[in-house]
Amino acid sequence: MRNEMELTFDAVSNNESFARVAVAAFVSHLNPTLEELADIKTAVSEAVTNSIIHGYENLYGYGRHGEVRPSYETVHPGKVRIRCLLEKGILHIEVTDKGKGISDIERAMEPLFTTKPELERSGMGFAFMEAFMDDLEVSSVPGQGTCVRMKKKLGTGEWIDRED
Repeated sequence: MRNEMELTFDAVSNNESFARVAVAAFVSHLNPTLEELADIKTAVSEAVTNSIIHGYENLYGYGRHGEVRPSYETVHPGKVRIRCLLEKGILHIEVTDKGKGISDIERAMEPLFTTKPELERSGMGFAFMEAFMDDLEVSSVPGQGTCVRMKKKLGTGEWIDRED
């Protein structure tokens, strides 16, 4: 069975939780385990947050721990796109932005590396995506945006072997 969905939303912090829930709802008919759902939601959350904070530098809602909002509140226009494809028990997720891009992907993917230390960012976003998903690929062009592709094999129910 093949199923696909696509969402496009404003690059603002409030939409990060919407993206997580939307992707979880998309896979829910497969009865994933709670662990699988948690892994997917965490990876999507990290990818979307990276697009918002780093791609568009929209920091409203992502202040230091305990702060309601950072001192800068400008929200730059931008969209985040999520595309999900379910095929033969594998969930493919693409999170794309047309933000500022990443000049050094290898460095950006290093655990604990962050370009926003003033916000107490942990620098673990890509590490979490890599840990919770089965495959992670990041492509980016400075000034044009970033695409994060992730895959996760879900359960092994009998529906996987059936073709429509």
